[in-house]
Amino acid sequence: MSESDARGLLLDARGITKRFPGVLALDHVDLQLERGEVHALVGENGAGKSTLIKIIGGVLRSDEGTIAFEGRNVSHLDPHGAQKLGVSIIHQESELASTLSVAENLFLGRQPRRLRCLVDRRRLHREARTWLEQVGADFSTKTLVRDLAISERRLLELARAVSMHAKLVIMDEPTTVFTDREVQHMFGLVRDLRSRGVTTLYISHRLEEIFSIADRVTVLRDGQHIATCPIDQASEEQLVSWMVGRQLERVFPKRSSLPGEEALSVSGLTRRGVIDDVSFSARKGEIVGLAGLVGAGRTEVADAIFGALKLDRGEIRIDGDPIRIDSPADAIRHGIGYITADRKLDGLLLSKSIKENISLASLPELSRFSFIKWGAEKAEAHRYRKLLQIKTPGIHQLAMNLSGGNQQKVVFARWLLVHAKVLILDEPTVGIDVGAKQEIYRLINDIAEDGRCVIMISSELPEILGMCDRILVMHQGRITRELSRDEATQEEILYYSAGLRETAPTTTTRET
Repeated sequence: MSESDARGLLLDARGITKRFPGVLALDHVDLQLERGEVHALVGENGAGKSTLIKIIGGVLRSDEGTIAFEGRNVSHLDPHGAQKLGVSIIHQESELASTLSVAENLFLGRQPRRLRCLVDRRRLHREARTWLEQVGADFSTKTLVRDLAISERRLLELARAVSMHAKLVIMDEPTTVFTDREVQHMFGLVRDLRSRGVTTLYISHRLEEIFSIADRVTVLRDGQHIATCPIDQASEEQLVSWMVGRQLERVFPKRSSLPGEEALSVSGLTRRGVIDDVSFSARKGEIVGLAGLVGAGRTEVADAIFGALKLDRGEIRIDGDPIRIDSPADAIRHGIGYITADRKLDGLLLSKSIKENISLASLPELSRFSFIKWGAEKAEAHRYRKLLQIKTPGIHQLAMNLSGGNQQKVVFARWLLVHAKVLILDEPTVGIDVGAKQEIYRLINDIAEDGRCVIMISSELPEILGMCDRILVMHQGRITRELSRDEATQEEILYYSAGLRETAPTTTTRET
């Protein structure tokens, strides 16, 4: 690299190596970030992305290598030192204090004061409002963080970074479960940062986002630097090949769809202000998609079927027979399984083993006189680890130590073990890399081909179009349109998601 190029660098990391017991997480990785660029960092789960940004942010120290920031060696920073330099990280999992207000979180640890020891609350909220307006946030500075939507929390974290005059903003999966409108708003903010000379390191599994927002891209695989290039010199196929080390098959694997008898039927599901008179059916061997914007009521329908949301009225039938579901335990007993959108919060016991997580919903069948049959539990865990190809040293490994894709396989194993007739999937591939996504897609197809009924919720329209036999579009708690696989397009789904009930415009393309 020439001297003129070097003068344009904000961060220059060279030969970064990090070892954990039994694992070489990073192996002489280089990363150069230019001032005022949007630089994408991509790779499968376990590629070393999180370890690298923790080293840049001072959370971890590298075993080998050097880091220069604006030409100064900063290889041994702590988080406070990195923050003083102008490094701000927006993590995939929010690190905000949920019981504090928006303003208190924005200025946490640096509140404006009066008389040296008292927090100047009037100034706190006035300045917080100023920074929120800069990122287009319209929620109150007095709102508790726990009451914010995910997208609003992301805006708060970005406002905090801007208020600290960050020179490098690291965004780790910033648009998870965002609507298209929210994604475009975030892109506008990133472009605004670029125009002000702020560098963004953008990490995402959504390759379409990379091509929309990035100037350059760096690919990691198995802890090694594979390639760095301008985004206009890369293709999606090339990036995927670099990431996984091989050419993948078509994104959505083919499946022979021969639906059988009706497995699930719901009619008139209503919860005041949440879902309104929702009725549909799904057959054995069929994948039915629920599409719509965030807040349309998709997850609430799933919660209602699983007994996690109390209904005002409505009927649920399994195999043609009406059933009463007052709790998730009732749903499980009737053969309904549910993989929630947030596997870490609702789907897994992260501090428990793979074995314990797989057997969680089957303990009555795996117990005798209230004592767990350890041999049977262990045998089933081994069986599903092998069947689903869960990559782990053993079934006693803690769930928190697995990659996102393997964590999701553990949740799938739980519901396969209880022989669920109906499996509801809410955002089944969120936060999962492209290689693991294909494995999850094949697993979903296998479940359908085994004669089970799948209800699939996804905010990724190509995923809905590529996987589902039928698509139910929701808006404001109601189903506004049912589309067959052949007639569905992204444009038509978006049209009905917006609640436009007139005749949809004619479209001829279908993006999958």
